[in-house]
Amino acid sequence: MQRLKTRAQFQAVLAGATVARTAHFALHRCALEAAVDAEPLFGAREVWLGAMVPKRWARRAVTRNAIKRQIYAMSAAPEVSLPLAAHVVRLRSGFDRKEFVSATSDKLKTAVRRELQQLLARATSVRT
Repeated sequence: MQRLKTRAQFQAVLAGATVARTAHFALHRCALEAAVDAEPLFGAREVWLGAMVPKRWARRAVTRNAIKRQIYAMSAAPEVSLPLAAHVVRLRSGFDRKEFVSATSDKLKTAVRRELQQLLARATSVRT
C-alpha cells in the first residue's frame, strides 16, 4: 500500500466518489484509470491511501496524529482488502472533547478504531 503525499494526489481522489461514511469519517475513492494524468500522479498500480484530519475537527496536533496513525494501522490490517484505487479517509466531524478528554486515551483510540472498521467494511462491500 502506497501513501498519498502530494496536494495533486489528494485533490484527484477527493474529486472522485464518496464510497462510505460514518458519523465522523468519509472515504473517497478514485479509480486509477479515472484520475486525470494518473501516470504521473500514481506511478505504481497499487492501492493508495491518504488521511485528512483537518484542524477544524481536531485542534490539537497530538489528536490529529493519533487519528492518522489509527487510519493507517486499520487500513493495513490483513482483513481489509481495499480495491486497486486511490483512497482518502477524511475526518468530517470532531470527537467531543468533553467525552474524550485526552488525545491519546484508550477510549478515543477504541472509538476511532471501531468507526474505521465500520467505514472500511462499508467500503469493501461497495465496488466502483
